[in-house]
This record gives sequence, structure tokens and C-alpha cells, in this order.
Amino acid sequence: MAKLVSKVYGDALYEAAREAGRMDDMYEEVQALMKVFAENPDLQKMLDNPKVIREEKESVIETVFRGRISDEIVELMKLMIVKGRYSSIESVFEYFIGLVKEEKKIGIASVTTAIELTDVQKEAIVKRLLETTRYESFEMNYGVDSSLIGGMVIRIGDRVLDSSIRTKLYELSKGLRKIQV
Repeated sequence: MAKLVSKVYGDALYEAAREAGRMDDMYEEVQALMKVFAENPDLQKMLDNPKVIREEKESVIETVFRGRISDEIVELMKLMIVKGRYSSIESVFEYFIGLVKEEKKIGIASVTTAIELTDVQKEAIVKRLLETTRYESFEMNYGVDSSLIGGMVIRIGDRVLDSSIRTKLYELSKGLRKIQV
């Protein structure tokens, strides 16, 4: 259900940004809002608290955000309060950010290796990803997991490229178990 809510409201915000011709501005505003919510968890808790009446929540949104961010975003936040969907606001914003990044051909890749990569290795990975995907730039997230033994695991969206030694050993052992002696 949460995914459906994110999609419905995220698509609506995306279309509103497109129709207004303000995609870049609203993209930056949504990213800034995500940061505001992360830095002010009490604000988010209050806006999501069922014991706080709807009118008070709407008033807070008007007072805090009106004139500082797009009217479309303010109205979306108020609508989600009215509809009882405000708990999904962050996932709506994440969905919207994902749509804009897709339009701008910005990929998000997570690379996990057994040891820390050097800057030269990181540059080589980005270069290879740019050559082999439709993206024009990447936001890279690097992680280390020594249980991989060697190689790497790259995730882009729901696609996974796993060239880790751990996976190769697992596949080899699976194949050996099938051999009858």
C-alpha cells in the first residue's frame, strides 16, 4: 500500500512540476525538505501524530513552508494530511526524486567490495558504468564487505551484477553437489 501511495502522489508532484516548467526548482526543494525532515525529526513526528488535529498540522505547514517552497509542494503536503497519508511523505519525495533522476539520466549505483577501493579504481568503475548503461552521470555509494572475499557487487536500481568470489564459490559448490559419484 505504501508503494502505491508513493507512486500516486509522487507521479502527481512530478506532473505538477512538469506542467509548471519548474522541475529543477522543485527537485531541489524536495531534496532540501528531505534534509529539513532529517534534521528536525520532531517536526516530522508532530505532522505524523494522529493526536494532533488536522487544522493544526495544516497551519504548521502554512507557517513553516508557505513562501519558502513551491505552492505545489505545500498543497501536496496539506492534501496528504487531509487524506491521512502524511506518514508516506518521505517515500513520496524519494519516489519523485527517483523520477527526476531518471529523466535527467542520473543513475544511482551501490558498489560493494571486499576491500576499500582506490580513487583510480572508483573512476574506472564509473567510466565503465557510463559506457555500459544509458545514464549520463552516477551517484555512487561505496561499501566494504570482507565476506565477499574478492570481486564486487554492483546494484543499479533492481539490477545486480555480482562478480564476488563468495558467489562464485557458492555456485561452484552448488554444481559439485549435483555431481553423482
